[in-house]
Amino acid sequence: MDKDEGLATIDNIVTQFSTYEDFLDSQITTVDLYYLEDEDLARQLVELGYRGVGEVIKREDFEERKAAIEMTRMSERTQKKVLASAGKTLKDNFLKALAAREEDNNIGKVSSVIFIRDRNSYGQEISGYIDYAYRLKVEDFEVYFNGKKRLLPKSTDLSFYNWDNQTAVWNSTSNYQVISDNPEGLLFRYKRDRKTLNVDPKALPGDNSTRTPIQTDLYIQAVIFDHVSRRKT
Repeated sequence: MDKDEGLATIDNIVTQFSTYEDFLDSQITTVDLYYLEDEDLARQLVELGYRGVGEVIKREDFEERKAAIEMTRMSERTQKKVLASAGKTLKDNFLKALAAREEDNNIGKVSSVIFIRDRNSYGQEISGYIDYAYRLKVEDFEVYFNGKKRLLPKSTDLSFYNWDNQTAVWNSTSNYQVISDNPEGLLFRYKRDRKTLNVDPKALPGDNSTRTPIQTDLYIQAVIFDHVSRRKT
């Protein structure tokens, strides 16, 4: 039996039994117990290889593989991130649109840029472009999906503009480079494939990109741009 086959055998046994003692017990026959009249002694003889009906596995090997398998399972559970929108009752089209795009943005299959125009808590009109995938990584979106807060542009987003005091801010993110000196308006270059997203409503959004206006009761205006990267990863 080679090393890989040996590990496979141990893994198969480890997944069947909760403890090493359970494994030893499975190797003890009724005949062993009849003659030995001592369960602990029977276990010791199985562990030493003098009794038993199957593979001999050392305690340290069993426990080492048991710990390794459990760590792998925990890692897999951690990687399977629960969606913030999961189980939420979403009535507004905007939240439904975000929920439909959440998983794809989390895994990088799609990169969405959200445009929002509305009023802040001071009654000032603001607008901006939000890198959805980036905000998903740095924020808990459950507060938005359960209606406790409204998603609004921040001064740390791709762009932010306060129409009342004419404050304008641009920020590149891990996904997009902001091109603010374009005479026809803002452009966002997706860093993975270097494709440019044009958010001008009078222009085409660009290669592999779409523009979707959202009819919503939450904002004055909302638009979502979706970009699909063609670059192989």
